[in-house]
Amino acid sequence: MNKLLLLFLLLFTLVIRAQSSTEVFIADITTTNGKTELSNLKNISNNEGYDNQPSFYDDNTVIFASTRNGQTDIAKYSIENGETTWISNTIMGSEYSPLRIPESNAVSAVRLDTTGLQRLYKYNTTDGSSSVVLEGAKIGYHTWFTSNMLVATILVENRMDLISRNLNANGNYTTIQKNVGRALQNIPNSKLVSFISKKDGKNILNSVDPISGEVKLISPLPSKTQDMCWLADGGFLVPEGSNIYKLNPLKNNEQPAVINLSNFKEIHNISRMSISPNGKQIAIVSEEPPSKIVQKQVDSYNAGDLDAFVNCYAENVVVRNFPKDTLYVGHEKMRKNYSGLSPNKKVYEVEVVDRIVIGNKVIDREKVTGNGKEHMQVAIYEVNNGAISSMNFIFDDTSVENPEPIVVEQLVGYNARDIDKFLDTYTEDVQLFNFPAAPRSKGREEMRKGYAGFFASTTDLNCEIKTRIVIGNKVIDEEYITANGNNFSAVAIYEVENGKISKVTFL
Repeated sequence: MNKLLLLFLLLFTLVIRAQSSTEVFIADITTTNGKTELSNLKNISNNEGYDNQPSFYDDNTVIFASTRNGQTDIAKYSIENGETTWISNTIMGSEYSPLRIPESNAVSAVRLDTTGLQRLYKYNTTDGSSSVVLEGAKIGYHTWFTSNMLVATILVENRMDLISRNLNANGNYTTIQKNVGRALQNIPNSKLVSFISKKDGKNILNSVDPISGEVKLISPLPSKTQDMCWLADGGFLVPEGSNIYKLNPLKNNEQPAVINLSNFKEIHNISRMSISPNGKQIAIVSEEPPSKIVQKQVDSYNAGDLDAFVNCYAENVVVRNFPKDTLYVGHEKMRKNYSGLSPNKKVYEVEVVDRIVIGNKVIDREKVTGNGKEHMQVAIYEVNNGAISSMNFIFDDTSVENPEPIVVEQLVGYNARDIDKFLDTYTEDVQLFNFPAAPRSKGREEMRKGYAGFFASTTDLNCEIKTRIVIGNKVIDEEYITANGNNFSAVAIYEVENGKISKVTFL
């Protein structure tokens, strides 16, 4: 094997490892009286690793990039029978962003070749054979305006430029605009293509006529938006975190509508979306939810699989005693601390007794059994980019007084909006923090300034405890709060000293 090929193998392996583990879901989508809702969510990839960039081949078929055997191939999922087959099996290369070519049964995809080239290929869906569509350009993303007209982005230095190319005409491609994003979409009921323009640090949704090259503004976008998809009614959807918002370019003064995904616990940090031709289904790409990643590391630990356990964590993971006593940082120290972990040498077994999930954080109350002993601990995991970035331990201390009664008392005062009864449960020098240890306020009088007006103006105020964990001198409450007609969840960690609450950390 020559040195160039070895180098490519190394670089390609690093690219695959750098991709977050993602899954492809489909859901039914309906719009009634302007309100758009999703239902019947289903994971169609169910695959460890990178599953991404879905598009609808037709109303019954989704194609997407999926990792198998150390490479990324084109998977084809049948909605009708729930079966997955494969269009490509490219040795020493990987496909991304598959799309059906109009007026054809063929599929196009961006392929990273063993030579390091990143070109657009055409694939025969029967036998997987392929041929290059466009030479001389490093393709980022693409869409088909017609079966012969391509709109794509090409990688130029440290940016992407938007191009168009008539494949039946002589000559090179035409550059439409420099420094653009992805989300190339054919706009329904028009002869235009939309794209995200990046200018002065802002994301703007524009349209382009691929024939004339004319560009027009559609709408500003939220700052973090990287993807979008069009609805048949002229509105469009944009993902942000675990939410999807619906916007209407004809009603720029109208607030974006939020599509409720609260029942879809598998959805976390949406990166891609695609709508079926008939508008009845949507494909969604989501990172693995934090709870799944945390559970994976628990299972790996209990299996004695050191590599799988460590790989659940970010390279620079920070491990602390709550809130800010750093024990160690990074994979190397973690491997050293858990060096005895193996299927034959494993000493301890971890059982998750209670679990609270809020945003990208998971709080587990764990029973640890081993060496003839049993103890309780709490681990607070923070998950970013598909890996655990920090872990904070709280260990049990049975010698302290039960902290729960005073926390129960403060909840009574809170729900009664009785400021004096509420504040009487705190020490005079009580400190409030945002997790893990960012100061919010200090002292009971400062709390009074913040809460007195809130209590007076919020007549429907109510806090319901969904989960409560008591450990040592701490009470960890998962709270569901109603205030001014709105509902939201929060987690508070109360620390009790001498019968009063001395610290509160909010998540």
